[in-house]
Amino acid sequence: MAESQKPTTTSPQPRVALLCDIDPVTRFTFFIGKGGVGKTTVSSAYALHRAATGSRSRILLLSVDPAHSLSDVLKVKVSDRATRLGSIGQLWARQLHAEREIKRFLARERNDILLLLSKGTLFTADELEPLLDTSLPGMAEVAALLAVHDLLASAYDEVIVDTAPMGHAIRLFQTPEHFARLLDLLETAASRDEVLARHFGGRVRSEPALERWSLMVQEVEQALSAERSRLVLVTTPEPFSLNEAVRSAGSFASGARRVTEIVLNRAVAADDDCPRCRREAAQTAAGRKFLRQHFPEANVLVGQDPRCPILGVASLRAFGGHIFDKRKLTNSILQRPAKHGAIQLASASWPILGAPLTLTLGKGGVGKTTVSAALAFHHRRSAKSETVTVCSIDPAPSLDDVFVATVGDHPRPVLRDKKFLAAEFDAMAQFRHWTEQLRAQLTDAMTAEERGVHLDLSLDRRFLLALLDVVPPGVDEIFAIFRILDLLRSGGRVVIDMAPTGHALEVLQTPQRLLAWSRLLLKTLATHRALPIARDAAVEIATLSQIVRELASILRDRKRSRVVVVTLPEPLPNHETRRLLGALLELQAPIQSVIVNRVLIGDVGRCKRCKLVAQWQAASLAGLKKQLKATQILVAQELDEPIAGAPALREFTRQLWRIR
Repeated sequence: MAESQKPTTTSPQPRVALLCDIDPVTRFTFFIGKGGVGKTTVSSAYALHRAATGSRSRILLLSVDPAHSLSDVLKVKVSDRATRLGSIGQLWARQLHAEREIKRFLARERNDILLLLSKGTLFTADELEPLLDTSLPGMAEVAALLAVHDLLASAYDEVIVDTAPMGHAIRLFQTPEHFARLLDLLETAASRDEVLARHFGGRVRSEPALERWSLMVQEVEQALSAERSRLVLVTTPEPFSLNEAVRSAGSFASGARRVTEIVLNRAVAADDDCPRCRREAAQTAAGRKFLRQHFPEANVLVGQDPRCPILGVASLRAFGGHIFDKRKLTNSILQRPAKHGAIQLASASWPILGAPLTLTLGKGGVGKTTVSAALAFHHRRSAKSETVTVCSIDPAPSLDDVFVATVGDHPRPVLRDKKFLAAEFDAMAQFRHWTEQLRAQLTDAMTAEERGVHLDLSLDRRFLLALLDVVPPGVDEIFAIFRILDLLRSGGRVVIDMAPTGHALEVLQTPQRLLAWSRLLLKTLATHRALPIARDAAVEIATLSQIVRELASILRDRKRSRVVVVTLPEPLPNHETRRLLGALLELQAPIQSVIVNRVLIGDVGRCKRCKLVAQWQAASLAGLKKQLKATQILVAQELDEPIAGAPALREFTRQLWRIR
């Protein structure tokens, strides 16, 4: 399709089984991997390649990453409605809008959900209804599950899914299990009528909604099974990317499901005339060996690095042929940046942490973890009497790679410095510990009360204990909020390595959402204050509300918190960075600076490929300077080796530049 051709938004009609259909079942191909490895580029290239070679196959390219970049890659406007991508086969593209998907589901199912919940709780349907409208973390994964189910009845032969970065992609595959636990909870709620009928006599009607939702979960689990779906792992030859691939791949295993294909993206061939290319070629060779060792049964495909962004339908289609048909990468894919003014850099120093709390945000793969560690490392060397803690709340953390040490759930010294601490939060373990404590308290309190009103309280206890078995997706975001406040109260400086953009914004929005939710629940509990359990719950929620208000205030106060945004000198990260900064301004977050990572400084020699990289980097820096006039832009140099350990961090923080 020509870049200027306007896409259409008509979706194919729902599937009608025909005798001529060999396989009328919709199949799913999930592209997974660490943030920044090129999942969107590779999945888009594959979709265009499949559409061009798949005869009459109807294909949907679906992004479920909250920080969508399909439009940026395709250079075609893509929305929550499926967009037909011109004349290349039968290909549509869609960016899932989680909030709209949830609202569509609630519009259909709200009455049944409220009816079942009201049967099993102290609350009426009118009291519970406002709580359904309060958005909390984890909605992106629930929305993706609902979208997968809806697509099972569509006319698409294949759905190609561009997932969120690794940690949240893992959560997507765990969502059916969480949803099944929710159904157990609703079934417990519905059982009240059955128990009362057996006790007092009477008839109980069946619950068709529960049967409908159970069937939905079964169908989604089948769609995600090895028979109906496949996993394509995208990685790069960088050690951090390869290590995360190995750590995370096992988390997707369910039955026979496993990674069947791997795309080693941004591979570099040897060039004897360029030291940088030689180093990257050696890294590529080591990456191939690493993948053969750790994924012996997977088919490894290679995507060479053209040293320029791969943007637009024509370039992506050619790149798909290169990877999946193993065609030679031709110069036709090369693109030159637009002309720009000269960029001047001035020497600068790494910033001292200007507030007790510093949050590091950015697109996946831009080096947030490295920059977080560098900020903490530099401040610790400058303020020798002050304790500095750096922690990750990314579900797929990699601080241990940076510090070359095991980093656990609780802060512990790293780099042989008692006042330099690191932690990778295990929010799920924290949640389970919390629920176990509540379970014991509920059992003790309600068993004693059951002597007076045996039947009702017995049912309430069953319902509340079932509620504690529901581990919602997004619990890591909620508990990360509480852990951050605990760290701040312990004193010193705290640097938070956030999850990639979409889910990081969810974390920053969580305090206000939790505050709205707790107010609604307190108001509801007020009508039941005669019951001891309602009074106890009200105390817990009031305490929660106080904690949330304190943290919400900190996140808007420049004296107590700062935000550092990390990006790369490339078009896609910069598009996302501009959207991120706009969202941060809406949240009134105090932005300190933007750090552009991995910039080539100085002469790149005669290598044509490295010269092309430098041209694109200069164009990206010029664009950032023009568009972010009110924001300080700092530039960090690309080093020859991965930044791991104290010597590498010392070298990395030795120099910094600012755009004049």
